[in-house]
Amino acid sequence: MNVLKTARVALATGVLVAAGSSMASAEIVYLTSGRTLSVKAHAESGESVVLTLRGGGDVTLDKTLVEKIVPDEVPHPDPVPAAAATDQAQAPAALEQPAGPQRTSLLRDTSYADLITAAAEAHGVDPLLVQALIQVESNYQPRARSPKGAMGLMQLMPSVAREYKVRNAYDPKANIDAGVRKLKSLLEKYSVDLALAAYNAGEGAIQRFGGVPPYRETQNYVSRIMSIVGLK
Repeated sequence: MNVLKTARVALATGVLVAAGSSMASAEIVYLTSGRTLSVKAHAESGESVVLTLRGGGDVTLDKTLVEKIVPDEVPHPDPVPAAAATDQAQAPAALEQPAGPQRTSLLRDTSYADLITAAAEAHGVDPLLVQALIQVESNYQPRARSPKGAMGLMQLMPSVAREYKVRNAYDPKANIDAGVRKLKSLLEKYSVDLALAAYNAGEGAIQRFGGVPPYRETQNYVSRIMSIVGLK
């Protein structure tokens, strides 16, 4: 994984005296998938682009996934220190950000993080959700195979491999890309928990039971992934 040694951090352009927080500039990243990301800064590293996230941390993408990067004309507030959080307890609810996947101590590091991030960003899926799914599905083992025939990191069933024209289901890049595309198709139809249940038990089970099926394996599967990404 590329390590970002230096980062270009934009200086604060103003101060909100009443709120006591600074406003920092940002950048907008346009991906070839049509999705956009708001980041704090970026840096080029060989054939990759390292994005410094406004919430902390970095993600590394192949340059072929990035169409362009432009300055964000709208300033964004820097994270509020924990000590000052109580001073803003009465802030309007409209300013609160919707809950989404976030890294927890349950999510382990993996050497496949770059592949996961690239595929997830290319198809518009949260990388943390994809990584948590892989952690539960195969424990990051590219040669994993289940008794039912599921293969590789995201445990592709033969039918899914055929659907996304995967020639070698044990090739990590091809496997993850197909798995992310399958997950994306489910997220377009269902909520996160139902999409995960459908990935595990099939859409037929979701439709038959009108929700997460009463299978212990599937219920534990959904619960584990949701806990790993802080959605439960």
